[in-house]
Amino acid sequence: MSSTESKRQAAYKAVDTHLNSETRIIGIGSGSTVVFVIERIVQRGNFKKNDELNEKNESSDQKLEELDLDQCVFIPTSFQSRQLIINNGLNLGEIDQYQEIDITIDGADEVDENLNAIKGGGACHLREKVVAEISKKFIIVADYTKRSTVLGEKWVKGIPIEVIPFCYALAYNSLKLLGCQKLNLRMAKNKAGPVITDNGNFVIDAYFGKLDGQQSLGNDNFMFINSPSEVLKRIKLLTGVVEVGLFVGMAEIAYFGEEDGCSVGVLKK
Repeated sequence: MSSTESKRQAAYKAVDTHLNSETRIIGIGSGSTVVFVIERIVQRGNFKKNDELNEKNESSDQKLEELDLDQCVFIPTSFQSRQLIINNGLNLGEIDQYQEIDITIDGADEVDENLNAIKGGGACHLREKVVAEISKKFIIVADYTKRSTVLGEKWVKGIPIEVIPFCYALAYNSLKLLGCQKLNLRMAKNKAGPVITDNGNFVIDAYFGKLDGQQSLGNDNFMFINSPSEVLKRIKLLTGVVEVGLFVGMAEIAYFGEEDGCSVGVLKK
């Protein structure tokens, strides 16, 4: 079964479970699964015109409410999600317009059993984290391949770290001193040179191994435990680092579309 259907099922489940007639300010994450989040939101806003959805709703024990999309505002986390919002005729808002967001639904590159996540494979993690932090609820949607026991188990490309361009060499060397096993300045595929984020910065991918909290990292001058929270704290302290793609203790629940393309696994606090 294609992962596309698994992603769709996870996205639909999250939208149907958490969005209702009282939801007004909605954060829209980035990535391939978020495409289906928008798809479902649009369907829920055109309930009466969707015969298949209406038929399923009538036969279901849990009735879905139609969303009044004219009363909803959608906050993007990237150029991609901004275009999704605009192209689907939804009301576009900006991060700095709102001190609080009702709910944000976003994807992830990997999620551990404690709902910690690695994000930033699409180089959008700075804005994703800002939107997640001001949200009452932060929901993750992904397919089954993104679920792990510990971070770094499946996602071995490294933790995405957004850095100021003129500081990248300093940050690169500082990450080595922290005990990083593999470092890579992320390079663009269709241009000469590095990836440039929506904020005009570079991205370094830093792999520290499995973040199981059982090993020590660092050097002779200082040591620290390889837990997600400790690694996040150490990286954030480095000069030139703007944001780190470790989302620790932020998600309330995660939905994973299973391999069969029909069922959805749920992980919650």
